[in-house]
Amino acid sequence: MTPDAAQTHINKQDSKVSFNSQINAVAICRTPYKQKFGIPRQPGLVNATGYIEFEPPFNHIDAVRGIEQYSHIWLLFCFHENLAQGWKTTVRPPRLGGNEKLGVFATRSTFRPNGIGQSVVKLHGIVNRKGKICLSISGMDLLDGTPIIDIKPYIPFSDAIVDAKGGIAQEAPVLIPVSYSPLAQKQIAQYAAKEQYHGLNELIEGVLSQDPRPAYKKAKDDPKLYQVALYDLDIFWRIDANTIEVLELKPTNVDLLKD
Repeated sequence: MTPDAAQTHINKQDSKVSFNSQINAVAICRTPYKQKFGIPRQPGLVNATGYIEFEPPFNHIDAVRGIEQYSHIWLLFCFHENLAQGWKTTVRPPRLGGNEKLGVFATRSTFRPNGIGQSVVKLHGIVNRKGKICLSISGMDLLDGTPIIDIKPYIPFSDAIVDAKGGIAQEAPVLIPVSYSPLAQKQIAQYAAKEQYHGLNELIEGVLSQDPRPAYKKAKDDPKLYQVALYDLDIFWRIDANTIEVLELKPTNVDLLKD
């Protein structure tokens, strides 16, 4: 066993908690984010729109009766693409430049013992989409196809703690200006005229202005050409003098889940 494996290994015989449960997805989240790279690191930072698509036997209108009285909901979900990579007791948060370690439970790292995440999103209503009961939402930070394991109403008087301390994440990230090449401007205008790309320009700017690059890349010159997959498009961009320039849009090469 490697030192890292030994660090994270838990002997079940030493545990005094007897618990074993199978958790099933109640829904699937449909989002513009087709790859992990580029997804906002917290909910509410980008006004991306999407749907919560209920799975049988939970796809019944009675299961969401009354939910429209709330403006926001909590989503409990699974980091399903990270589970095979396991977890460690410490991680390197991007907020600290990837150079300092914190305990996994002191962060929102996606590499967690049970792979469970939590996000609050804005609820726009109940819709019937392609014959399925769905919730229309925005502000999510989830990969397309993410399994939702539970949904709960957001309660302002108890869930919003105005004087809470945010540790290393007390303030929102500093945004970087985003510019567009003439080609990109033309392409965005063409795509945005289609219903399935509604708000494309706002989505691109929201994602890229937060600089999705790895933390270690941000302290040095970086001539690399980057790509982010949104909807079924690859967005090609680069950074120069602390300004991100969108160069071109192309049909994506990323494997997409069938919607």
